[in-house]
Amino acid sequence: MVPYSSTLDVPHELVEHVSWLIYERRRELNSPWRRLGCFKQALLALAHLRKNETFPQLAAGFGVSTTTAWRYVDETLDVLAAWAPGLREALVGLGEGDFVIVDGTLVGTDRIATDEPYYSMKHRRHGMNVQVIASPDGTPLWFSPALPGRTHDLTAARAHGIVQACLTRQILVLADRAYQGAGATVRTPYYHHRIQPAHYQEFNRDHARLRAPGERAFAQLKSWHITRRARCSTNRLSRITKAIHTLLTCSYQG
Repeated sequence: MVPYSSTLDVPHELVEHVSWLIYERRRELNSPWRRLGCFKQALLALAHLRKNETFPQLAAGFGVSTTTAWRYVDETLDVLAAWAPGLREALVGLGEGDFVIVDGTLVGTDRIATDEPYYSMKHRRHGMNVQVIASPDGTPLWFSPALPGRTHDLTAARAHGIVQACLTRQILVLADRAYQGAGATVRTPYYHHRIQPAHYQEFNRDHARLRAPGERAFAQLKSWHITRRARCSTNRLSRITKAIHTLLTCSYQG
């Protein structure tokens, strides 16, 4: 590998924040000396998440072994994922009269054709299903653990307890047609609205307008290129999405 200079399109303050979290972890482990300092380790992990660079590329660029690069990224993921909110925490402050946007996305993965559970017929590719709860302005409130790509969105929402949690708090949920039949407080568009009364068409237009900002949550998730086509084990994707949520939260606060 030949190292070369490159740039990372994340705020300097975000790298500093992550480096402080790593510093605290090192203090807990009583491990003050490492091959790379806290800032360099944060930069290495963020380059992996943001640019989806391979571990050999990271190792060459930062002057460490491939094993060390993997270990630094894995440790940073643990640190960041620990700060991601759970489902109940994400809904704190919301109640009757509020609404959220719920949708699912596919995090692409490199899998072989025999890995049927990970193949999404909807997207015609292998990946993992991640459910997202977003606020009305599109700010992501919660990313679910990743499930095999063939999992239906409604099945995933029920498995994660999203429907029941929103029902308990009487939070209105706006979702697409994949969630039809969820009942409770979930609202989906009408089918065959063109042959239905005019007020059905008006409802669908209003529903689409209110739900549209939810796409911003997906855009922010996919801005971290590792979620476009992950080369890692599918077991790591839940931690990766939690880590990215923490990074997005830090960006908002900054």
